[in-house]
Amino acid sequence: MPTTPPRRSVQLALGVVCMVAISSPQYVWALFTQPLMTSLGVSLARVQITFSILIVIQTFLSPSQGVLVDRFGPRLLLSIGAVLAGLSWVLAAGVTSLTGLYLTYGLLGGLGTGIVYVGVIGHMVQCFPDRRGLATGVAAAGYGMGAIVTTFPIAQAIRASGHRRALFEFGIGLAIVALAAAQGLERQRATRTALVDDARSVRPAEMLRSPAFWLMFVMMTMMSTSGLMVTSQMGAFTRDFGMADATLLGVAVLPLALSLDRLTNGLTRPFFGWVSDRIGRETTMVVAFALEGTAMTVWLLTRSHPALFVLLSGVVFFGWGEIFSLFPATLTDTFGPAFATANYGCLYMAQGVGSVLGGPVAALLHELTGSWTVVFGAAIAMDFTTAALAHFALKPLRRQWIDGAKVPGAGVPGAGVPGAEVPSAVKGARDGVPIGNLR
Repeated sequence: MPTTPPRRSVQLALGVVCMVAISSPQYVWALFTQPLMTSLGVSLARVQITFSILIVIQTFLSPSQGVLVDRFGPRLLLSIGAVLAGLSWVLAAGVTSLTGLYLTYGLLGGLGTGIVYVGVIGHMVQCFPDRRGLATGVAAAGYGMGAIVTTFPIAQAIRASGHRRALFEFGIGLAIVALAAAQGLERQRATRTALVDDARSVRPAEMLRSPAFWLMFVMMTMMSTSGLMVTSQMGAFTRDFGMADATLLGVAVLPLALSLDRLTNGLTRPFFGWVSDRIGRETTMVVAFALEGTAMTVWLLTRSHPALFVLLSGVVFFGWGEIFSLFPATLTDTFGPAFATANYGCLYMAQGVGSVLGGPVAALLHELTGSWTVVFGAAIAMDFTTAALAHFALKPLRRQWIDGAKVPGAGVPGAGVPGAEVPSAVKGARDGVPIGNLR
């Protein structure tokens, strides 16, 4: 007997809660750097290795984590991820050496947050075959903006009781929140739309032989690198542009810009995801990536104006953060939902490559040329190149792949490939019509 599928809105809400809970290790890291330097008696550069470990583990282990989520389901794996993420902070509270910090906050934190992040995104693309862009955007926004909820309480706790107690107490609290939310996550049952879509699903090994995947990987790497080349160096080029002591409405320009950036970086994910559900993935990519390139160009040309500096920094982030909704939705549209988490884990490694390249490459270019203009120029070039690739290369490659799928229903609504015929078995079918279990 077919079973009633879990309510998608509930699944999305629980996924967002999980994302909010595990966003703090990345987004409030800056609050802990100075206290950790003092307590461990080490330099900032050595402490910052912890953050690099966190990001590398989070992204480069995502393919294997995605396989486990697909096999055992989101509830079990996200529960494990929540415990690991919380435990990383609890154990980090007691470390007395850099090695201990690397193993706890870096390694365990990367494992835990990576499982939860990839697991939630994979779950959303399976739950929302008709609104993948919007659903993944909302979930990704939970991660991008989640630390807004915890930043001030954690900062206050550090001031009042020290960083060790803050890590211990918030580590327990965040683990409990994420663990509780994970208990409500359930495998999505098939609908007519999802079943047809599932029929053309491919495993990671087959996906990795597709030129369309590798083009998406290169594009996501370029967008990640271009954004991080600039955002990772904001403090440095703000000083070089003469904005370090500038104020706007009585507030220093840099923190004001960073606050706006966090907001727009979160809002762009559901917005462009929603847009892509309506006008197609590649068309939306062209608009968003070109927007970032244009905003970055104007930002560079008007860098001596405080108001424009703040405003355009927000627009740059608005044109960058959507990669975390557009790429997972496009990937699942193309290669199907059955192995969506494992497949996205492979693509999510592009963010790790961008994280490794973005900061060091920007610093190297500046060191070699003595100018931030070259850094901006490289980022702008990657933005416009990726926008062009979306239209002229990705769109025909995806069309070729979908047309080559030897099953009916390759053009399921939401695939982002305009003009594809919708099979009669799918017409009129929406989510919520149970017709059996995908598994």
